[in-house]
Amino acid sequence: MDRAELKTLVAIATYNERDNLRPLIAEIHRFAPQVDVLVIDDNSPDGTGAIADELVREDPRVHVLHRTGKLGLGTAILAGMRYGIEKNFDILVTMDADFSHHPRDIPAVLAGMSDREIMIGSRYVPGGGTVNWPASRRFMSWSVNTLCRVLMRLPSKDCSGGFRAYNVPLLRGTDFSNMLSRGYSFQEEVLLLCYLQGARIGETPIIFEDRRLGVTKANLKDMVRSTSILVWLGAKATLGF
Repeated sequence: MDRAELKTLVAIATYNERDNLRPLIAEIHRFAPQVDVLVIDDNSPDGTGAIADELVREDPRVHVLHRTGKLGLGTAILAGMRYGIEKNFDILVTMDADFSHHPRDIPAVLAGMSDREIMIGSRYVPGGGTVNWPASRRFMSWSVNTLCRVLMRLPSKDCSGGFRAYNVPLLRGTDFSNMLSRGYSFQEEVLLLCYLQGARIGETPIIFEDRRLGVTKANLKDMVRSTSILVWLGAKATLGF
């Protein structure tokens, strides 16, 4: 099937993204007018869910899942995967809701799916990078990705990035029921599970920018827990237990 004929879903997890949501979806459809967009909102108190409902009424390419509370990024992405499988999409794209991942890069991510099961919008291949990151954040990201490549044997340079395209038939055949991660380590764990299923992984460069509006959802407790999960998964993959 020609790539233009593939049914593509872009899934966006939201929590308090009222100011970003409408312009983000407009930019997604400017660069990829053929895609559907799924908003997975965790009962945002700022009214993000209501804006999503408005967009659904305005545009048949927009869909929304309303969840009961702040249930975590990992479970939101899993909900997007289930939706893509149930609605028989061919490709699922995941990206942040705060313009850290720019919609202009969607065509390049999709182009790589012609001979891959996963394409990553990568900060760590030639041409990729980050903007205005402090040294502590660069070190943390480098450490996590090094751990994934060394202990998990993952071939990608950017194992922690959330801007990805997945082959939906691959997701349909992968068992995610026993995943440990619900937060930031989800990205690495799901990549490992897909790789163990034989997924061919590609990367295309992106420039990662810190959010334009709103506040970050990251906190120290979640980062410590996620790092602990990654160490466990790495040890398990290395030692084979």
